[in-house]
Amino acid sequence: MDPITLAVIDNRLRAIVEEMGEAMLRTSYSQILNSSRDFSVALCSAEGALVAQADHIPVHVGALGFAVEAVLARFAEIRPGDVFLLNDPYHGGSHLPDLTIVLPVFAEDGARCFFSVVRAHITDVGGATHGGYNPEATEIWQEGIRIPPIRLGEGGALREDLLAMLCANTRIPRDVRGDLMAMVGAARLGAARLQELLARHGRQGLLAAVAAILDLAEAHARRILASWPDGVYRGEAFLDDDGHGREDIAIRATCTKQGGSLHVDLSESDPQCAGFVNSSYPNMVSAVRMAFAFLLDPEVSKNEGAFRPLSITARPGSVVWAEEGRAVTLCTSHCSNEIVEAIIRALQQACPERAMGGWGRRFRVAIKGRDPRRGRGFVWHLFHARPGGGASSAGDGWNAAGEWHSAGGLKFGSIEMAEVRFPLFFARHEFRPNSGGAGKHRGGLGCELLLRVEAEGPAIANTAGDGARHGSAGIAGGADGLPHRYSILRHDGSERLLRTKEAGVAIAPGESLHILSAGGGGWGPPSERDPAAIAADRREGYVA
Repeated sequence: MDPITLAVIDNRLRAIVEEMGEAMLRTSYSQILNSSRDFSVALCSAEGALVAQADHIPVHVGALGFAVEAVLARFAEIRPGDVFLLNDPYHGGSHLPDLTIVLPVFAEDGARCFFSVVRAHITDVGGATHGGYNPEATEIWQEGIRIPPIRLGEGGALREDLLAMLCANTRIPRDVRGDLMAMVGAARLGAARLQELLARHGRQGLLAAVAAILDLAEAHARRILASWPDGVYRGEAFLDDDGHGREDIAIRATCTKQGGSLHVDLSESDPQCAGFVNSSYPNMVSAVRMAFAFLLDPEVSKNEGAFRPLSITARPGSVVWAEEGRAVTLCTSHCSNEIVEAIIRALQQACPERAMGGWGRRFRVAIKGRDPRRGRGFVWHLFHARPGGGASSAGDGWNAAGEWHSAGGLKFGSIEMAEVRFPLFFARHEFRPNSGGAGKHRGGLGCELLLRVEAEGPAIANTAGDGARHGSAGIAGGADGLPHRYSILRHDGSERLLRTKEAGVAIAPGESLHILSAGGGGWGPPSERDPAAIAADRREGYVA
């Protein structure tokens, strides 16, 4: 196929996934999707290879092929009009709140050619605590409903009995049903666009173009790797704790670079934990791919071809690859962030100009209560007060950009819209001075948020996160960013510090959350910072 046609098809595939993402954004029901955008979409080959993705949540996308493989392993017969659903971390998923729709795509001659895939974080999936994160869980059955690959629809219609069962296992059935319909709609849109491409270029022509696109991405990634010095590089990162008394849990990466290939060995990471910071296997692979992708050129298509130069070793029973049945709900945030950080710390020795300072860690708060204005219950997830992004050789980190595992893909929605939809009042939401790690280039700032809860009667908060002990890593001589500090300001004037992993914290009406989120890590020695940049930081109030 000529290069121009190939480029057109490559861009058309990217346009399809971007359109699928817009469909999700505009039709989903819950705030976590239509404001904070906690979803991802992709097109995969008939075997499950990642063909195209939109720029949504990196830690989702690197694991989507496992969902397709789980469907292929479970169902011997896959027909036009089938719709598959799963969330089981041990059978194609990453963690329980991420539901995944897998839709097969057929050519006119009946040959299965692709899968259209949508993964979205659902507001509530049942379990012992609201919001999908149970910091007290020690096994997966305490975390929510577990869905192995199932046929949710057949013959073009969805099974109402399965939908009813799913909605009966959530505290917010209306939103969950609406979000599932949005996911199915986005997947069907992707399938329809792929069938248009198949009709235009023919099955053989389009599949040949996809194979060439993957080969080009592989060649591009190998050229970049070949420019780094060969060697064995080691790095480590630490989780604060597992919520059950175990602290400073180590993720260790040994990265062996040879020619145009990279091998990442996580076998020396600490044993699996009692709590939910353990990683499922697909999530671990996705985190390693994510770290590798961050070190490539922006122009490299992040598809299966780009990841062919990468191989991975890990140890079953470790925190990065937990045994089936372990609690893993926090894994898409932690230990994903720490896997990325350990790899970047290692490879900064080979490519310091490509490495970046650590991004802030996730510190989620989910609040359940009753809205006195509407007379009904609500569950709200905190996506505001994002932590800072890490600095790089190109410049300062982005302020309030979020965590490494989402790389800016997660957004905080409109404050005014949140106040309309939930009984909340945002008294303050601004950058947190001095939070970014110092360096030749400064880490991005975290935020300060003062949020008053105006629920009817006490609201209940659960926390799920990390980064109150360990700040975002400084790289290439840069300093770490400040860690998180979250608290509740009580009516009596006292302050109650929030741990990163606890459940059932009562917030009385009119009491406030005071949130100081982490800054990003700095890049390069602080002594090399441009005096003009220092003066600008002081003028803007970024540093005191």
